[in-house]
Amino acid sequence: MITKEATEVAPVPVRVPAAADRQPPGRKRAWDEAPRWQIYLPLGIYLVFTLVPFYWILLFAFRPAGSTSLVPWPITFDHFEKVWNERDFGIYFQNSVITGVATLLLTTGVALAGGYALARFDFRIKRGFMLALLCTQFVPGALLLVPLFQIFAQLRMINSLGSVIVAETVFQLPLSMILISGFIRNVPYSLEEAAWVDGCGRLAAFRIVVLPLLRPGLIAVGSFAFVHAWNHFLFALMFLSDQSKQTIPVGLNTLMSADSVDLGALAAGGIVAAVPVVIVFAFIQKWLITGFSAGAVKG
Repeated sequence: MITKEATEVAPVPVRVPAAADRQPPGRKRAWDEAPRWQIYLPLGIYLVFTLVPFYWILLFAFRPAGSTSLVPWPITFDHFEKVWNERDFGIYFQNSVITGVATLLLTTGVALAGGYALARFDFRIKRGFMLALLCTQFVPGALLLVPLFQIFAQLRMINSLGSVIVAETVFQLPLSMILISGFIRNVPYSLEEAAWVDGCGRLAAFRIVVLPLLRPGLIAVGSFAFVHAWNHFLFALMFLSDQSKQTIPVGLNTLMSADSVDLGALAAGGIVAAVPVVIVFAFIQKWLITGFSAGAVKG
């Protein structure tokens, strides 16, 4: 027999909206959608501060010498011809390419081996070693000049591109190793185990399974190593005394003297130095974003 109490339904609690939530229909709160001028005004100011220096460099590079026009017309390439032929920027460019590519290869190769060891093996001083790698990022490069100079002098590497390449590699290795170890941790360990079951050794499994998945991370790490070596001024200035061994940053410094500065040549040299970096980042932008997104997630 069904009683009256059994047929009663428990009341459903009704949530009363708070005062902040109650608003007339069709009306948005002030913070839901900001006025357009509050968005475009800061962006416009930032764009002006960003583009005006670039336009100023282009103006001095392509404007004839002695001209005061705010428009680079007629366009001239005399400044580029001057820095490339008379100021030996062709040699500086070649030395910078050699330094950047060699630093990229050494940094990526050593960091790949060290990052794999940090990601896949456990040893007693692992945490201390990782902490030491992080602490090296607080050491400025200027503090390394004296010990590196003494080491290179004993090895008779002063005034050679090898000294700059080794110094740049040492400076880039700690952060590169940490980043690559993070990329390797995101690769499931079960993939390597499956390769071992199929008969691969550790090195073959790493080359066949893990290495292809690390391509975005390797491109990200290698690109930053290349750009840092391309733009770094201090090591090339201290370790290279022969003008035929100098790199582009030191070559730009030779265009400035205590009495005068050739603004046209300096602007043209700056464009020569910036164009390769812009091209590199234009080609690797997709891989760069993918690599740092992968390295930002802990596996």
